[in-house]
Amino acid sequence: MNVPSQSSIPQLRLIAWELTKSCVLSCKHCRASAIKEKYANELSTSECIKIIDSIASTGKCIIILTGGEPMLREDIYQLARYGTDKGLRMVMATCGTLLNKENCQALIDSGIARISVSIDGATESSHDCFRGVPGAFQALMKGIEVARIAGLEFQVNTTITKSNLAELPDIYNLAVKLGAVSFHPFLLVPMGRAEELQDEMISPTQYEQTLNWIYERQLSSAITVKPTCAPHYYRVFREREKAAGRAVTRETHGLDAMTKGCLGGQGFAFISNTGKVQICGFLEKEAGDLRACDYDFQMIWEKSPLFQEVRAVDQYHGKCGYCEYRRICGGCRARAFAINGDYLGEETQCLYQPSKRNGAS
Repeated sequence: MNVPSQSSIPQLRLIAWELTKSCVLSCKHCRASAIKEKYANELSTSECIKIIDSIASTGKCIIILTGGEPMLREDIYQLARYGTDKGLRMVMATCGTLLNKENCQALIDSGIARISVSIDGATESSHDCFRGVPGAFQALMKGIEVARIAGLEFQVNTTITKSNLAELPDIYNLAVKLGAVSFHPFLLVPMGRAEELQDEMISPTQYEQTLNWIYERQLSSAITVKPTCAPHYYRVFREREKAAGRAVTRETHGLDAMTKGCLGGQGFAFISNTGKVQICGFLEKEAGDLRACDYDFQMIWEKSPLFQEVRAVDQYHGKCGYCEYRRICGGCRARAFAINGDYLGEETQCLYQPSKRNGAS
């Protein structure tokens, strides 16, 4: 294996860690196809500690403790505290239905800086239909209120499909009303249980309209609005700013000028409940096995052939390999794989046609 130079290895910024696949819900779009049962062979507490040690030596990043439902792990507070003490920013993605006064305080005491909860319908009926469990909406609303009272910062995530696209403005308004600090719309990637939802993917035209709606919310929103699994938002963002006569620089736009679309393997990684490392949770291609390499996350991050492939954006196939926005967008690698079987292929939901084959980013 060719060892990449240190200058070619991107800074590790964010890890999503699936601590368990067990969950209390049965969501239509679930990446993990999670169900309410105990899964065999999940990482033990001692294994997780070793992984946290290796992550901390790689970079002081953010770790999203996710699942399934991570609060079903008895050691969740111990792991969060250990990561916090190692200098990592620990956050959690939870269903929200298990939150109560006691465990919200335990999360805060363990160093959890923020939680994310998902609202996928603006009404009880639409949310519960999406989440697959009657009463999920009411339980979530109670959990959010408990978190708010406890002072536990929360963001709202929403997976966008044809079924709830028209509700998006109402879901956003609900997030603001509830006191969320940010709103993160996710564009559906059809894998896991969501493989059955390919017909629920919004069209490329609707995708473009939605990204423009998000841009317009950003301009006037009282909270942060940040799309996820929507890499060509950063092309739309630059197009809209250019049309308004505004240059996009770090000085004028802060993190928005520095953030790129698909971060899979280029600042972001995913760890499964059994220690498999991927570029993201939606692309089930193994970059390395932590159990097979003595829990050395840093070695996988720096030397994995898969990570090196996705970092070579000029070698992407089709228009994503020569688009002038390729280094700030990159296309969704997971969506390309789920739909066309090629994780280096074109972003299937992008309408944009590059102006020239050798466009500079």
